[in-house]
Amino acid sequence: MKILLAVDSSECSEAAVNAVIHQFAPDRTEVQVLHADDWPNGLPTALTFAEGPKAADDILDRHERKRREAAALVAHAAKRLRTAGFDATTSVREGDPQQTILACAASWHPDLIVLGSHGKRGFDRLLLSSVSEGVARHAACSVEIIRGRGRKD
Repeated sequence: MKILLAVDSSECSEAAVNAVIHQFAPDRTEVQVLHADDWPNGLPTALTFAEGPKAADDILDRHERKRREAAALVAHAAKRLRTAGFDATTSVREGDPQQTILACAASWHPDLIVLGSHGKRGFDRLLLSSVSEGVARHAACSVEIIRGRGRKD
């Protein structure tokens, strides 16, 4: 079985890693751990409007730091999976998380996509949409959405 495990730095992604470890047989499961870096989303407003060479250096430094954090994030998840006996690879791609997950799935052809749900509700969900909902709606394979601890809905 091939599983695409999409992660970010949230508690629900930790729950998704745990779900894969506890639900699937490691000797029959290949996992690709993916992080979609939605750069420049999250860039501080001060840097967004800054000008000049120093501002450009600051933006490039921030971007490089995000890349290193993303690489460490997928490496940590893959290490946990390998420790549990899974064959795990990592991938960090830039782009909108929903579109990046779907594009990776289209090229790798997993049997299942596993990802966490942040549990956005109400106005936040209306404005920001839900990555997990969008992936579930448009993926060509099955999708398992894992809720973080404390979710009651």
